[in-house]
Amino acid sequence: MSGAAPWPGLAAWVESRRPTGGRTVAIIDGGSGAGKTSLASRLADDLGAQLVSLDAVYPGWHGLAAAQQWLPGIIAGEGHPTWDWEHHCRSGWVDVPADGDLVIEGCGALTPASAALSTATLWCELDAHTRKRRALERDGDGFRPWWDVWADQEHDHWRRHQPWRLARLVLPMPA
Repeated sequence: MSGAAPWPGLAAWVESRRPTGGRTVAIIDGGSGAGKTSLASRLADDLGAQLVSLDAVYPGWHGLAAAQQWLPGIIAGEGHPTWDWEHHCRSGWVDVPADGDLVIEGCGALTPASAALSTATLWCELDAHTRKRRALERDGDGFRPWWDVWADQEHDHWRRHQPWRLARLVLPMPA
């Protein structure tokens, strides 16, 4: 997703959900390759918010559900561990202030627990064929052998949490 934002006014819509005197917490979910990271980066820049990408939190290719466990703490300002994908181990810690605006994106980010703590929830909708093509073009051989493992975890998340139903805004993503 390059060039002009495909949703003019998205940042204003997210801001309009901020409680008086409170902070913005936007959660963006969708399947791998849907465009969540690009959208979240742009939105965080527009809002002046801290961006948390679950790609930094997942503890490896089997870690979607494990990363979900960190969501309430991330939103509360407890921070989160980071994962070194090259060495397959925990690699550090990221502080997340409890009072700053926050955009969290990633597969599995939108659960009943995270939705209850957020001010704006978004689901990025894109067909499976296009998502797979985009994800494998982006990550190539690093992702290719893990696609099915990851897709199974996404499907489990979708079956259990139906994140598109938790979203206040469903965005059809450009292919």
